Amino acid sequence: MSQQPKPAFYFAVLIVILGLLGYAFYRFQNASPSAPAVQTEPATGQSSAGTAGTDAPEGSIEAPDSNSVSTTVKEYSFVPSARLPEVKGVSNYAKMSDNTVKMALNVWAGWAPIVYANGGSKPGKLWKSADGKTFKVELVLIDDPVQMRDAFASGQVHTGWATVDMLPLLVQGLSKDSRVMPRIFQQVDWSNGGDGIVVRAAIKSASDLRGKRVALAQNSPSHYFLLNTLIDAGVNPSEVDMVFTASAFEAAAAFNADKSIAGVVTWAPDIYNLSEAKGNRMLVNTQTANKLIADVWFARADFAKDNPAIIEGLVRGIFDAMEDLNDTNKKQEVAGLLADFYGIPPADALGMLSDAHSTNFAENREFFLNQNNPTNFERTYNTAFALYRKASAIEGAKVGFDQLVDFSVLQKLAGESKYANQTSDYGVRFVPLSASAIQSESNEILTKTVVIQFFPNSSDLGHTVERMINGKVVQEAYDPQVPFVVEEVGRLAGQYGAARIVIEGHTDASMKGSVPESAVQELSLQRANAVKSAIIKKFPTLPANQFAVNGMGWTRPADNTDPDNSAKNRRVEIKVYPLESQ
Repeated sequence: MSQQPKPAFYFAVLIVILGLLGYAFYRFQNASPSAPAVQTEPATGQSSAGTAGTDAPEGSIEAPDSNSVSTTVKEYSFVPSARLPEVKGVSNYAKMSDNTVKMALNVWAGWAPIVYANGGSKPGKLWKSADGKTFKVELVLIDDPVQMRDAFASGQVHTGWATVDMLPLLVQGLSKDSRVMPRIFQQVDWSNGGDGIVVRAAIKSASDLRGKRVALAQNSPSHYFLLNTLIDAGVNPSEVDMVFTASAFEAAAAFNADKSIAGVVTWAPDIYNLSEAKGNRMLVNTQTANKLIADVWFARADFAKDNPAIIEGLVRGIFDAMEDLNDTNKKQEVAGLLADFYGIPPADALGMLSDAHSTNFAENREFFLNQNNPTNFERTYNTAFALYRKASAIEGAKVGFDQLVDFSVLQKLAGESKYANQTSDYGVRFVPLSASAIQSESNEILTKTVVIQFFPNSSDLGHTVERMINGKVVQEAYDPQVPFVVEEVGRLAGQYGAARIVIEGHTDASMKGSVPESAVQELSLQRANAVKSAIIKKFPTLPANQFAVNGMGWTRPADNTDPDNSAKNRRVEIKVYPLESQ
């Protein structure tokens, strides 16, 4: 006869039955129409980065991981504000072994023509110098700009890489020894979407970053991008809490993890992954600001002096590779070479190619030799120097742009039809649009306010008046700052070469009640048109249809608390709108 179950057995069965009943009741409650919705966002109402398209599944207890956005790195740390360290050591350049030039590059799509021309990173393919001899090139991957600078200074590599905006920082140390002064011969590309500023959805324009935290890598293209954007938006960089990381990729990780950070300046692919996440948006990238960040290579002054034929051979070979890479099949080929050199999947390397626009001979001629180009080397370099000086990132005397650039090879190539007949293919065709049509479709990226002292009842920017100086009557410009205003607005329009520019004219309200508003509005429109005409006259390469004008009259004073301040209200506002929205 079998034994009867013990009391503990019945207790265990009871626990199982109660558990099943509880689970059934839970499922019934969650299926009920009256059940509360599952919360998928923080209680603050601010969306978490990384939840784009990943709303919590039905029945979930917790929202998806807010850090689910894929960023290049996951770990990050903040670093204190600091200038670039001193150059570690300067010496003569290492003698070329087997007639091989050592060329430093970083991980960047823009160097594709160089990698293609060399058949990869190894010194195998023969290049031809200007004197008909052959030489080789070894591509050395040095991603850190300080390490690259020190390797360049110590002679381990013969050439270096930089964005033009980084040059004021780099030459501070290099200019102390004439042997290592950079000699720039060629622009290789414009960043065309590879750099960007991603913000939380509440940030509608650059001015909204005032008082907010922004993550970025200091003393880098990211730093220049942010400084340039803030200044153009009328925001003093000191009004923004910049938190620095060791790299742009770490900045992306910090923004993704810390919701108190309102914006980040970083690179592809992180800018796209972050901007597509719920609660974030792309404020601007270099598809819109498509003539802001330019990449160049440079040689040591002593190496360039000793090897002019090799320098010319490098320039020619890189230009020829740019033409070859217009072929789709050759883009596939260079993607494989980049993948091997950078240690990344070929598909990623192929996708990178669209982040940069290679600049052929025609575009190099515009960049280095055209004085009327608002985004030429001189203006880009000088703007970067001024911004970094204002940010206290550099000190000491300025190294002039003409001490860096060697125009000799470009000027020689200009006499050869092979290069002289090339044309630029980097531009946007703007169809005419009214200011109201542009402004109805998107928010501006930034607003730049410039004050012009127009002569009463005049829209003439060049109006002169008679003044008594030292007992003599002389003719002087009513507002001598007008040329500087036109220069600044032209530079802005050039940098944002794929954006719409709206020029709004404003007047003061000193005659309110005495003249009809329609007349005032017409005067403000004439003033906006006068500024547009002056910009296009000074910079004929800018397309007229990029600009639209609007006359605001006295309807929008610069300061609502002081609407009668005539000096503030006689102004022009320049607004930048992303072309992608048009």
